[in-house]
Amino acid sequence: DRVMKNNRSVQESKPTEDPDWVSREFGGADLGDVRRDARLVGLARALAERPEVSLPQALVDRAALKAAYRFFDNADINARDILAPHIASSVERMRGEPVILAVQDTTYIDYSGHRATEGLGPMNDRDGWGLLCHGTLAFTPEGLPLGVLGLRVWARDPKNRRLNATRPGRAIEEKESYKWLDSVQALTQLREQLPATRLVSVADREADVYEYFNEAQTLGVDLLVRASWDRRVESPQGHIWSTLAKSPLLAQQRLQLSRSPGQAARVAKLSLRACPITLQPPADHARSNMEPIGLWALWACEMRPPAGVKAIEWMLLTTIPTDSAEQACERLQWYARRWGIEVWHRILKGGCKIEARQLESFDRLKRLLSVYAVIAWRILYARMLSRLTPNVSASAILAPDEWQALYCRIYRTPNPPATPPPLRQALRWIARLGGFLGRTGDGEPGVQTIWTGFHELIALTDMYRIMNSDKSRKSKQAKIVGND
Repeated sequence: DRVMKNNRSVQESKPTEDPDWVSREFGGADLGDVRRDARLVGLARALAERPEVSLPQALVDRAALKAAYRFFDNADINARDILAPHIASSVERMRGEPVILAVQDTTYIDYSGHRATEGLGPMNDRDGWGLLCHGTLAFTPEGLPLGVLGLRVWARDPKNRRLNATRPGRAIEEKESYKWLDSVQALTQLREQLPATRLVSVADREADVYEYFNEAQTLGVDLLVRASWDRRVESPQGHIWSTLAKSPLLAQQRLQLSRSPGQAARVAKLSLRACPITLQPPADHARSNMEPIGLWALWACEMRPPAGVKAIEWMLLTTIPTDSAEQACERLQWYARRWGIEVWHRILKGGCKIEARQLESFDRLKRLLSVYAVIAWRILYARMLSRLTPNVSASAILAPDEWQALYCRIYRTPNPPATPPPLRQALRWIARLGGFLGRTGDGEPGVQTIWTGFHELIALTDMYRIMNSDKSRKSKQAKIVGND
């Protein structure tokens, strides 16, 4: 029943058809000058058509290329203002959803091959040179990404490579860990616009930061975080893991695990235990004045992993009561949606080739990244929409001449049908253009084949438009004569 209810929710919340998505996601920008606003839409459209190529290749017109460089070099243009209209559109997509998972995570953008770029820095203690990007994406509990809610981009100071040595004595505002609090604070502003929606901040083990829990409690924001530390709690056992080990078994749950490098997709059978806990503040002096925090802990352990495969074990901490089998299974599924932001990272790097960009300064790259963040979201959105609502019309993603060109290419016919195909079918056709074979057992196409196929579709659509330009012109002339 819960699965049927979730499927109905996805169907009811699906967005309206919007082939001109670039105007929707960037058209409301306020960059201080209407010419800049128009330039942003034009740039985004050009880059979205061929996101894997360099700026000179995407903008073949010399004047357009110079204008693009001026745009990204303009100190009066704030990267947050570039992203603002997309966030506004995302809020509209979120409206009416009972639960939104605000998943946040950090990725390294490596520019080791471009050391001359100003304003970059080390990415770890040993090697790597570039910047860090901390994004927050909105997902439905079913896994549909509704947009990018925030983007925090920074570069480390090369002079402070050993900053971790003084980490315990520094305030949270001086640490990179503040990114988790920053994301939660942004959610409080969105909550005012979405009073009927429960916003849940979801994060991996790196977010196991006491100040993050404290900030969420202070602001009244829900969170769901994977624990990294066996923290002290108020219980006879004294620590999280030993406390959960004494809790009764709530449920056994099967979890579909996606394919990852070096590991095939599989189904894991997990045992679930949950109980309320009270975290004790850290013992160090800097945080000794903090109050205990009440949370719920959920321990998910794989019961019989395949031979040679490391068992799944997640200790999840949440502000949301979890005292039944149904609630425990739901929290587990919510956390499993976190993999979506990692796919978004792969699209940014592999599809948009963000690490190949050469704009000579951190500030220029930051503005460019704000544009590509939305482009990468769009391909992830198309992929997940086709899986969750396979029978929705392909026109939810593709313009008429795009799905018509695709159909004609697949069936090798000059005559497309009157109505568009289902989205899932169209996306599998696109993946075929990118090398997807669609054999029994191949499953659904991956991001790379879909991305490659979209690039092929751009060229097909251009040719389709050229070959049908006369037909379109004659059709318009016929309508004019008839109206006379």
